[in-house]
Amino acid sequence: MADYHFVYKDVEGTSTQWDDIQRKLGNLPEKAPAFKPPAYTPAQDEASAPKDKAWFDKKTEDELEDLEDDKDLDDDRFLEDYRKKRLMELREAAKVRRYGSVTPISSSDFVREVTQASAEVWVVVCLYKDGFAECGLLLGCLDELASRYPGTKFVKIISTDCIPNYPDCNLPTLLVYHHGAVKGTHVGLKSVGRRCTPESVALVLCQSEPVLNDGKGGDDDSSREAVMAGVRRQFIERVVKDHEDKDNDDDGYNSD
Repeated sequence: MADYHFVYKDVEGTSTQWDDIQRKLGNLPEKAPAFKPPAYTPAQDEASAPKDKAWFDKKTEDELEDLEDDKDLDDDRFLEDYRKKRLMELREAAKVRRYGSVTPISSSDFVREVTQASAEVWVVVCLYKDGFAECGLLLGCLDELASRYPGTKFVKIISTDCIPNYPDCNLPTLLVYHHGAVKGTHVGLKSVGRRCTPESVALVLCQSEPVLNDGKGGDDDSSREAVMAGVRRQFIERVVKDHEDKDNDDDGYNSD
Protein backbone atom coordinates (compact mmCIF):
# COMPACT_ATOMS: atom_id res chain seq x y z
CA MET A 1 0.00 0.00 0.00
CA ALA A 2 1.34 3.38 -1.00
CA ASP A 3 2.56 5.65 1.73
CA TYR A 4 0.81 9.02 1.40
CA HIS A 5 2.08 12.05 3.13
CA PHE A 6 -0.38 14.92 3.50
CA VAL A 7 0.93 18.42 3.98
CA TYR A 8 -1.38 20.99 5.47
CA LYS A 9 -1.07 24.81 5.69
CA ASP A 10 -0.75 26.07 9.15
CA VAL A 11 -3.59 28.01 10.69
CA GLU A 12 -2.10 31.41 9.77
CA GLY A 13 -1.67 30.40 6.11
CA THR A 14 1.97 31.40 6.15
CA SER A 15 3.45 28.35 4.42
CA THR A 16 3.37 24.58 3.70
CA GLN A 17 6.15 22.11 3.08
CA TRP A 18 5.00 21.83 -0.54
CA ASP A 19 5.18 25.63 -0.94
CA ASP A 20 8.69 25.65 0.49
CA ILE A 21 9.79 23.00 -2.04
CA GLN A 22 8.22 24.97 -4.91
CA ARG A 23 10.00 28.14 -3.82
CA LYS A 24 13.32 26.34 -3.80
CA LEU A 25 12.60 25.19 -7.35
CA GLY A 26 11.69 28.73 -8.37
CA ASN A 27 8.05 27.92 -9.10
CA LEU A 28 6.65 30.26 -6.46
CA PRO A 29 7.67 33.77 -5.44
CA GLU A 30 9.23 34.40 -2.07
CA LYS A 31 6.64 34.62 0.65
CA ALA A 32 5.83 37.99 2.14
CA PRO A 33 7.25 38.73 5.56
CA ALA A 34 4.93 38.22 8.48
CA PHE A 35 2.86 41.29 9.29
CA LYS A 36 4.04 43.22 12.31
CA PRO A 37 1.92 46.13 13.53
CA PRO A 38 3.85 49.35 14.18
CA ALA A 39 4.97 49.89 17.72
CA TYR A 40 2.49 51.89 19.76
CA THR A 41 3.66 55.38 20.60
CA PRO A 42 1.32 57.29 22.89
CA ALA A 43 0.54 60.87 21.85
CA GLN A 44 2.41 63.43 23.89
CA ASP A 45 0.29 65.25 26.37
CA GLU A 46 0.33 69.03 25.72
CA ALA A 47 0.85 69.70 29.40
CA SER A 48 3.95 67.48 29.50
CA ALA A 49 5.53 68.94 26.32
CA PRO A 50 8.82 70.71 27.02
CA LYS A 51 8.42 74.50 27.16
CA ASP A 52 11.02 76.37 25.12
CA LYS A 53 11.12 79.31 22.71
CA ALA A 54 9.69 77.25 19.83
CA TRP A 55 6.80 76.15 22.07
CA PHE A 56 5.93 79.76 22.90
CA ASP A 57 6.29 80.89 19.27
CA LYS A 58 3.36 78.64 18.29
CA LYS A 59 1.01 80.19 20.85
CA THR A 60 -1.59 82.84 20.08
CA GLU A 61 -1.98 86.04 22.07
CA ASP A 62 -4.89 84.58 24.05
CA GLU A 63 -2.99 81.38 24.80
CA LEU A 64 0.01 83.35 26.06
CA GLU A 65 -2.25 85.39 28.33
CA ASP A 66 -3.76 82.17 29.74
CA LEU A 67 -0.26 81.01 30.70
CA GLU A 68 0.18 83.91 33.10
CA ASP A 69 -0.75 81.71 36.08
CA ASP A 70 1.16 78.64 34.87
CA LYS A 71 3.00 77.27 37.91
CA ASP A 72 5.78 75.82 35.76
CA LEU A 73 6.73 79.32 34.64
CA ASP A 74 6.91 80.65 38.18
CA ASP A 75 10.09 78.61 38.68
CA ASP A 76 11.67 79.57 35.34
CA ARG A 77 12.36 83.28 35.02
CA PHE A 78 13.79 82.92 31.50
CA LEU A 79 10.62 81.29 30.12
CA GLU A 80 8.35 83.76 31.88
CA ASP A 81 10.33 86.69 30.44
CA TYR A 82 10.16 85.15 26.98
CA ARG A 83 6.39 84.65 27.32
CA LYS A 84 6.00 88.35 28.11
CA LYS A 85 8.27 89.29 25.21
CA ARG A 86 6.24 87.20 22.74
CA LEU A 87 2.99 88.61 24.09
CA MET A 88 4.26 92.15 23.58
CA GLU A 89 5.39 91.33 20.01
CA LEU A 90 1.98 89.94 19.11
CA ARG A 91 0.23 92.98 20.56
CA GLU A 92 2.49 95.35 18.62
CA ALA A 93 1.89 93.36 15.43
CA ALA A 94 -1.85 93.65 16.02
CA LYS A 95 -1.50 97.43 16.25
CA VAL A 96 0.32 97.52 12.92
CA ARG A 97 -2.48 95.60 11.23
CA ARG A 98 -4.87 98.47 11.94
CA TYR A 99 -3.24 100.47 9.15
CA GLY A 100 -2.20 99.57 5.60
CA SER A 101 -4.54 101.87 3.66
CA VAL A 102 -5.43 105.56 3.33
CA THR A 103 -8.41 106.10 5.63
CA PRO A 104 -10.92 108.88 4.87
CA ILE A 105 -11.77 111.04 7.88
CA SER A 106 -14.06 114.01 8.58
CA SER A 107 -13.46 117.18 10.57
CA SER A 108 -15.04 115.57 13.64
CA ASP A 109 -12.57 112.68 13.40
CA PHE A 110 -9.45 114.82 13.10
CA VAL A 111 -8.56 115.24 16.77
CA ARG A 112 -9.10 111.58 17.61
CA GLU A 113 -7.44 110.13 14.50
CA VAL A 114 -4.55 112.60 14.13
CA THR A 115 -3.62 114.81 17.08
CA GLN A 116 -4.57 112.17 19.67
CA ALA A 117 -3.03 109.26 17.77
CA SER A 118 -0.58 106.99 19.59
CA ALA A 119 2.66 108.78 20.45
CA GLU A 120 4.69 106.12 18.63
CA VAL A 121 2.77 106.49 15.36
CA TRP A 122 3.54 108.90 12.54
CA VAL A 123 0.40 110.22 10.81
CA VAL A 124 0.40 111.46 7.21
CA VAL A 125 -2.64 113.62 6.39
CA CYS A 126 -3.57 114.40 2.79
CA LEU A 127 -5.73 117.48 2.16
CA TYR A 128 -7.52 116.97 -1.15
CA LYS A 129 -10.65 117.54 -3.21
CA ASP A 130 -12.38 115.27 -5.68
CA GLY A 131 -12.03 116.23 -9.33
CA PHE A 132 -8.43 117.45 -9.05
CA ALA A 133 -6.09 115.30 -11.13
CA GLU A 134 -3.10 116.24 -8.95
CA CYS A 135 -4.93 115.00 -5.85
CA GLY A 136 -5.78 111.71 -7.52
CA LEU A 137 -2.14 111.20 -8.54
CA LEU A 138 -0.80 111.82 -5.04
CA LEU A 139 -3.47 109.67 -3.38
CA GLY A 140 -2.51 106.80 -5.70
CA CYS A 141 1.07 107.08 -4.44
CA LEU A 142 -0.10 107.21 -0.83
CA ASP A 143 -2.19 104.07 -1.33
CA GLU A 144 0.94 102.18 -2.35
CA LEU A 145 3.03 103.61 0.49
CA ALA A 146 0.32 102.76 3.03
CA SER A 147 0.45 99.09 1.98
CA ARG A 148 4.27 99.07 2.05
CA TYR A 149 4.51 100.78 5.44
CA PRO A 150 1.55 99.59 7.58
CA GLY A 151 3.20 100.98 10.71
CA THR A 152 2.53 104.52 9.48
CA LYS A 153 -0.99 105.92 9.60
CA PHE A 154 -2.28 107.50 6.38
CA VAL A 155 -5.52 109.50 6.32
CA LYS A 156 -7.20 111.84 3.83
CA ILE A 157 -9.66 114.67 4.41
CA ILE A 158 -11.43 117.19 2.18
CA SER A 159 -9.29 120.33 2.43
CA THR A 160 -12.07 122.76 3.35
CA ASP A 161 -13.43 120.32 5.96
CA CYS A 162 -10.06 120.45 7.65
CA ILE A 163 -9.24 124.14 7.11
CA PRO A 164 -12.13 126.43 6.12
CA ASN A 165 -11.48 128.40 2.91
CA TYR A 166 -8.25 126.49 2.23
CA PRO A 167 -7.07 127.61 -1.27
CA ASP A 168 -7.50 125.07 -4.05
CA CYS A 169 -4.20 126.23 -5.54
CA ASN A 170 -2.42 124.56 -2.60
CA LEU A 171 -3.88 121.14 -3.36
CA PRO A 172 -2.85 118.51 -2.68
CA THR A 173 -1.18 119.20 0.67
CA LEU A 174 0.51 116.73 2.99
CA LEU A 175 0.68 117.32 6.73
CA VAL A 176 2.90 115.08 8.86
CA TYR A 177 2.01 114.66 12.54
CA HIS A 178 3.88 113.05 15.43
CA HIS A 179 3.13 113.34 19.16
CA GLY A 180 0.11 115.45 18.23
CA ALA A 181 2.14 118.19 16.52
CA VAL A 182 2.84 119.10 12.90
CA LYS A 183 6.34 117.95 11.93
CA GLY A 184 6.17 118.61 8.21
CA THR A 185 4.10 120.43 5.58
CA HIS A 186 4.33 119.77 1.82
CA VAL A 187 2.18 122.05 -0.32
CA GLY A 188 1.27 121.21 -3.89
CA LEU A 189 2.37 118.39 -6.14
CA LYS A 190 5.65 120.14 -6.94
CA SER A 191 6.75 119.59 -3.33
CA VAL A 192 7.09 115.83 -3.91
CA GLY A 193 9.27 116.04 -7.00
CA ARG A 194 9.02 116.75 -10.71
CA ARG A 195 7.43 113.34 -11.24
CA CYS A 196 5.09 112.19 -8.51
CA THR A 197 5.88 108.54 -7.73
CA PRO A 198 5.57 106.51 -4.52
CA GLU A 199 9.36 106.58 -4.27
CA SER A 200 9.66 110.37 -4.62
CA VAL A 201 6.88 110.91 -2.05
CA ALA A 202 8.58 108.48 0.35
CA LEU A 203 11.89 110.29 -0.02
CA VAL A 204 10.29 113.67 0.74
CA LEU A 205 8.48 112.30 3.79
CA CYS A 206 11.70 110.84 5.18
CA GLN A 207 13.99 113.81 4.45
CA SER A 208 14.45 114.76 8.08
CA GLU A 209 12.42 112.24 10.09
CA PRO A 210 11.80 108.47 9.86
CA VAL A 211 8.11 108.94 9.04
CA LEU A 212 7.63 105.62 7.26
CA ASN A 213 7.49 102.45 9.35
CA ASP A 214 7.18 98.97 7.85
CA GLY A 215 6.01 97.58 11.17
CA LYS A 216 8.73 94.92 11.29
CA GLY A 217 11.55 96.37 13.33
CA GLY A 218 9.92 98.42 16.08
CA ASP A 219 11.16 101.91 16.97
CA ASP A 220 14.88 101.36 17.54
CA ASP A 221 17.40 103.45 15.61
CA SER A 222 18.70 100.54 13.51
CA SER A 223 15.22 99.69 12.20
CA ARG A 224 14.53 103.35 11.38
CA GLU A 225 17.77 103.60 9.44
CA ALA A 226 16.98 100.35 7.61
CA VAL A 227 13.61 101.75 6.45
CA MET A 228 15.16 105.04 5.36
CA ALA A 229 17.94 103.23 3.51
CA GLY A 230 15.28 101.17 1.75
CA VAL A 231 13.41 104.35 0.76
CA ARG A 232 16.55 105.86 -0.74
CA ARG A 233 17.37 102.64 -2.58
CA GLN A 234 13.86 102.36 -4.05
CA PHE A 235 14.00 105.99 -5.19
CA ILE A 236 17.31 105.45 -6.99
CA GLU A 237 16.03 102.24 -8.60
CA ARG A 238 12.91 104.06 -9.80
CA VAL A 239 14.98 106.91 -11.32
CA VAL A 240 17.23 104.42 -13.12
CA LYS A 241 14.21 102.48 -14.43
CA ASP A 242 12.55 105.68 -15.68
CA HIS A 243 15.73 106.65 -17.55
CA GLU A 244 16.01 103.18 -19.09
CA ASP A 245 12.37 103.29 -20.19
CA LYS A 246 12.91 106.75 -21.72
CA ASP A 247 16.01 105.55 -23.60
CA ASN A 248 14.10 102.55 -24.95
CA ASP A 249 11.25 104.81 -26.08
CA ASP A 250 13.72 107.14 -27.81
CA ASP A 251 15.40 104.21 -29.58
CA GLY A 252 12.02 102.97 -30.77
CA TYR A 253 11.12 106.43 -32.09
CA ASN A 254 14.47 106.83 -33.88
CA SER A 255 14.18 103.42 -35.52
CA ASP A 256 11.00 104.53 -37.24
